[in-house]
Amino acid sequence: MTPNKNQITPNSTFSGSFSVVTADITPPLSIYARNWGASAHDRAEAVHRPLWMQCFLMQSITDDLLVWFTADLGWWKNNSDELSLRNYILTKTDLKEEQVLFCLSHTHAGPSICSADKDKPGGDQIAPYLKFLAETAVSLYEEGRRKMQKGTLTWGYGSCNLATKRDFFVDGTYLIGYDPTQKADDTLLVGAVRDEKGKRLAILVNYACHPTTFAHENKMLSPDYIGSLREVVETYSGCPCLFFQGASGDLAPKEQYVADPAIVDGHGRRLGHATIATLESIPQNNMGLEFKEALISGAPLALWKPEAKAPNHQMGAQIIHVEMDYKELPSEDELLEAYEKCEDRVLKDRLWRKINTRRAIGGKKTEKVPVWIWQLGNAVVIAQANETYSVIQEQLRSAFPDNNIVFINIANGYVGYLPPSDLYDKDMYAVWQTPYAKGSLEKMIDRITEAIQTLNL
Repeated sequence: MTPNKNQITPNSTFSGSFSVVTADITPPLSIYARNWGASAHDRAEAVHRPLWMQCFLMQSITDDLLVWFTADLGWWKNNSDELSLRNYILTKTDLKEEQVLFCLSHTHAGPSICSADKDKPGGDQIAPYLKFLAETAVSLYEEGRRKMQKGTLTWGYGSCNLATKRDFFVDGTYLIGYDPTQKADDTLLVGAVRDEKGKRLAILVNYACHPTTFAHENKMLSPDYIGSLREVVETYSGCPCLFFQGASGDLAPKEQYVADPAIVDGHGRRLGHATIATLESIPQNNMGLEFKEALISGAPLALWKPEAKAPNHQMGAQIIHVEMDYKELPSEDELLEAYEKCEDRVLKDRLWRKINTRRAIGGKKTEKVPVWIWQLGNAVVIAQANETYSVIQEQLRSAFPDNNIVFINIANGYVGYLPPSDLYDKDMYAVWQTPYAKGSLEKMIDRITEAIQTLNL
């Protein structure tokens, strides 16, 4: 691919019709909400900020439609719960599987969304809550269909130093926390949706950083830093702000595992102001900055001028599959036996997570892992269910420097981590948590790269 020497940074665009609608999905405080093994409590006692679900619709001039949900929820312990929700959406809307993304922000201060937790304190409220989520998603979609407006989505890269590397080797042990010896991917991708007169309709934020500021001592339901991010951006822009979690498997804030909401909100403000700075660098609809000529003055000057670009109406959606091997794993019976014998609250919680993962895999030795690839003009959206390490978004953006690459973790499901191969000989959480064999992340990178190369960008 030959870079465009006349354009200084990629500002990929898509022109079509758009709408965005939002609903409050904050559950009752009595619902089961234990996300941390070290937590001494099972339910929240207050709400820090409400949890939101948002629905963003995009339609091409040929009436192709893509539907993008984001929700302030953590992760799916049980794949059948996610499939049930998404199948409900597909059935009620007559949308095809490739047209819909349901993305979780990955907050660690939300309710359980695992129906298998029904016997936990407050677990009887999980099934009704899952039904409420499905019905809310359909309602948002129907409302959004009535509110479509013509406009243009323009992307721009920025940066924010909120994310740091979180695999910390100390005293012969790998811990999950700030590693000052490594540099994190600080890439921030912002999308501005504006109508034909330039009025903002929505701001999209794609950034990779675990929402683990609130932790085991926190007793509040919260979207974590995403709440104050939205507040800052929406106050400035006057329109809804949607957050999409990036490839954050190895990234988290430097200061985390706290119960202080001031720290959480401070993190969101940092990302919010970085988003505003990036937003100000994004050109107006279908405009670019082009090199025009040299001018001899007191110094030889390079003159760059704004120039109109033809609207890009291309839209496409596909699902590719990456065949991955599973590691040798204990059987469900073995895990259940260990669970019944275990009397340690923390270890018992860890075993329960392993049981749900084992149930999702069943007896399979391999898996064809789905990856959603959307083309929006000359931008590419890549979404998949696992917690990939940030190297995947770094390599894909490096491979396609002329196009904005949106990469999303925990979309349309969840199974486990995808760390790079060189970590598999280390005793670290992401390696022993993942059910996938060594080399899986690299297979995904190669397969996605091949798929993007076939697109007409």
